[in-house]
Amino acid sequence: MKSNYVRSNEPIVWSLFGAGGMVAAFLLPAVVLMLGVATPLGWVSADVISYHNVMLFASSWLGKLLLMVVICLPLYHAAHRIHHGLVDLHLHLPHTLSLLIFYGGSTLVTLAVGYWLLLI
Repeated sequence: MKSNYVRSNEPIVWSLFGAGGMVAAFLLPAVVLMLGVATPLGWVSADVISYHNVMLFASSWLGKLLLMVVICLPLYHAAHRIHHGLVDLHLHLPHTLSLLIFYGGSTLVTLAVGYWLLLI
C-alpha cells in the first residue's frame, strides 16, 4: 500500500512561530516594563538589575533557560512573519534561499546565544 503522506517541516516551524508569538505577547512586555519603566522611575530598586544580580541570574540553569526563551523564540516568530510577509508583498525570493536567510539566521543566533550562555 502506497502512502500519500509528504514529509514537511511546517509543524516545527509553526510550533516555533507560535511559541515565539506567545513569548513576544506575554514575557517581553513584562521585561520592558521592568527594565524600561519601573526601574528608571524608581518603582523598583536599581539593585535588582545590578551587574552582580544579573550575572547571578544568568549563571543559573533556570536563568539560562529563561534568557534563551526570551531571546531566541521571538526570533523564529519574526523570521516566520518576515518570510510570509515578503510573500504577501509579492517579493518572492527562491524558497530555499528564503528559508536559509530567515530560519537559518534565527538558528545561527540561537546557537550563538546558547554558546554564550554556556560560557557564563
